[in-house]
Amino acid sequence: MKLLFDQGTPVPLRKYLLSHTVVTAYEQGWNDIRNGDLLQRAETADFDAIITTDQNIRYQQNLTGRKISIVVLLTTSWPRIKKHVAMVVGSIDTLQPGSYIELPIPFN
Repeated sequence: MKLLFDQGTPVPLRKYLLSHTVVTAYEQGWNDIRNGDLLQRAETADFDAIITTDQNIRYQQNLTGRKISIVVLLTTSWPRIKKHVAMVVGSIDTLQPGSYIELPIPFN
């Protein structure tokens, strides 16, 4: 899968997603683009999913009919995410086109 990391998504996560192609919004030159435009550009560029920490994305954007999947990490804390990286990777590995999931990351 071709994955786009939005601003705020901890970049160290990419080393656990070796079976995927991971690109950051910054690497694409899209770091200053708003979410609606970012989703459109990501779909046009054939990204399969966007990984974000923007918990308001589903309220700010119309996600109906999107082919891109959206994974929302409910924290930006890499130490917390790292403890549960298998759950995060497993969720990404099983994404279906157009799906939307929020991943709560436990504190322990």
